[in-house]
Amino acid sequence: MALAVSCNLRFKILLVEDNVTFRRVLKQSLHECFPCMIITEAVDGEEALRKIDTLLPNLIFMDIKLPGENGLELTRKIKATHPETPIIILTSYDLPEYRQAAYDYGADNFLVKGSFTLGELIAMVESLISVSDVPS
Repeated sequence: MALAVSCNLRFKILLVEDNVTFRRVLKQSLHECFPCMIITEAVDGEEALRKIDTLLPNLIFMDIKLPGENGLELTRKIKATHPETPIIILTSYDLPEYRQAAYDYGADNFLVKGSFTLGELIAMVESLISVSDVPS
């Protein structure tokens, strides 16, 4: 799949995902399309909270089911201190109550793992880059 390569040296993404395989594939896919972006990983809420204040990500991909604190509660905490940071929930659970809970907790978008294409994901990231205050 030939997608346009976008280079934004200051755009930072935090992947909060405990599934090593999914996290690596997502990071690799994003890096192939956005080779200049800083893409950082966290495997649980505690690590994510530590990295948020130092990284100051422009976008967070958040799993719901994490070791320790769940991704919804973590989303609420992050939005309390960083309300401008978009958070996209990534989950295997395509249930209306999960989707509603995600938005109630402050998520900006909700994607079900395995039901979105790489092109859709890239378009979503590109739209966030275009509205971001971050200079290229």
